[in-house]
Amino acid sequence: MSRRHRAQKRDIIPDPKFGDVVLTKFMNSIMLDGKKSAAEKIVYGALDQMEAKAKSDPVAIFHTALENVMPSVEVRSRRVGGATYQVPVDVRSERKQALAIRWIIGAARKRNENTMVERLSGELLDASNNRGTAVKKREDTHKMADANKAFSHYRW
Repeated sequence: MSRRHRAQKRDIIPDPKFGDVVLTKFMNSIMLDGKKSAAEKIVYGALDQMEAKAKSDPVAIFHTALENVMPSVEVRSRRVGGATYQVPVDVRSERKQALAIRWIIGAARKRNENTMVERLSGELLDASNNRGTAVKKREDTHKMADANKAFSHYRW
């Protein structure tokens, strides 16, 4: 890590089809080996499938799913006098979004449908209905923070 200053935030251009910045971040996270067009096909295909299944605005479903997966607290390790404590801390808004995106993509990749389009649409629909692996991950994070509430006075 650089000692001089924080890395500058890059401006992200909204996606061409829906004009949504968060969707572009999601696409960039799905992208492997710089293949943006493949990532676009996956995301747009999943959104089309979601629209067909749910009969409503796919971008609204996407944002609902993201909101349902975003954690509000997490645990960070903190060393105090030779012991390591899991200290619950509030999550910053950028990190909330990044974690939600990462968890949804990870959960979609672990699903066992045939194509990534089907996996992603299924996981997003599950997350928008408060089910699925990504939502379970959020619940586990909250439970962990709740269990370690006694160490919150070690917050820095």
